[in-house]
Amino acid sequence: MGLEFGQRSVSRRHTVHAIGTGVAIGLAGCLGGSPDSAPEPVDLSGQKTDYQGGMVIGDHGGPNGQVFYADARPEPRQGPAEDGEDTAHLAWFHTLAHGLFPYHFDMVADGAEATAIYVTDYSRVDWKIPDGTERKKMPAPTAPETFADATGLTYAVETDVMGGMGPELLPFSDDGEAETFADDHGGRTLEYDDIDRSLVEGIQMTGME
Repeated sequence: MGLEFGQRSVSRRHTVHAIGTGVAIGLAGCLGGSPDSAPEPVDLSGQKTDYQGGMVIGDHGGPNGQVFYADARPEPRQGPAEDGEDTAHLAWFHTLAHGLFPYHFDMVADGAEATAIYVTDYSRVDWKIPDGTERKKMPAPTAPETFADATGLTYAVETDVMGGMGPELLPFSDDGEAETFADDHGGRTLEYDDIDRSLVEGIQMTGME
């Protein structure tokens, strides 16, 4: 299963799972849709820009995310966005604590309803944290199969490993992997339902210290 967390170069290799009916059913149960209506994650490569801050997806490290809304058509706060029938109700982000979650909280406050929320699942992808770097960062995969239902993942938080804009929520579908990661990097774990505006604002403030 690759190198253990405590070795010189931290790495993780996990067989990539196909995203399909299982994920759609999970989203339907958590977000109120049906398996047939839940959209699948899209490819975030190709210089797509973050809806929150205009940053290019995949260039800055850390987990990415995407949210589909039932009726609302998300508008980016900075930079142009691709506009097509398949993405008209989709917003995408290069960070979770500084992008996806704050944006989503605002959308929900304005009456929007999510039909699917996907974030990077580090239990699905190869990842490596080189030893000796000034700021430890997780990679930022953009392929559709690297995303999973955000509502069913376990998140490592308050670790010494950064995302695209500093301290971050790092998602894993294997809760044991999340707990090991948190233990080895000075953090703790939480579930999707534990993530609220207060938690996210605390993460953002930590990055400013």
